[in-house]
Amino acid sequence: MSPTSGSGARLGAPRKPVVVRPATATKSDINVTPLVDVVLVLLIIFMVVTPLLEKDFSVRIPSTEQVETTSEVPPDQIVVRIETSGEFRINGEVTPPEGYVQALKDKLDPRPPAERIVFITPEDEASYKKLVEALEGARRAGAETLGMTAEPPPPPPEPAPAGLAPPAP
Repeated sequence: MSPTSGSGARLGAPRKPVVVRPATATKSDINVTPLVDVVLVLLIIFMVVTPLLEKDFSVRIPSTEQVETTSEVPPDQIVVRIETSGEFRINGEVTPPEGYVQALKDKLDPRPPAERIVFITPEDEASYKKLVEALEGARRAGAETLGMTAEPPPPPPEPAPAGLAPPAP
């Protein structure tokens, strides 16, 4: 017999170990193609179903209301005006800054807490510091609600002198 068999390998020679290696390196990336497919299918389903789900619902809208507007300031309303010079006027009466809180307190004390409302009207050139002093003073005097107005209220009509009849309308 010949030292080689029919396969061509020698019988007495040591065998080589067979190592199987993958054709490419191991991939650690996530395959997102199935995910994208599922998302697109869901998108198409929602796009088809959404118009079918639209339902009308009725909304009751109130009709327009007639709002009562008053242009007159009530006579008992407290309006503090801050002049450009820095002086305070409570309902037209000049009040020195050191007596402002006490004068306001005298006007607010007889009122119930819910009606302790003070409106402050600064002139355009009035000092911001005086505005803050007026607001803080009104709070210390007991005002529950503070308001600011951009335009001063019209001056109250002066009372007619005694003995004269009021003008006829």
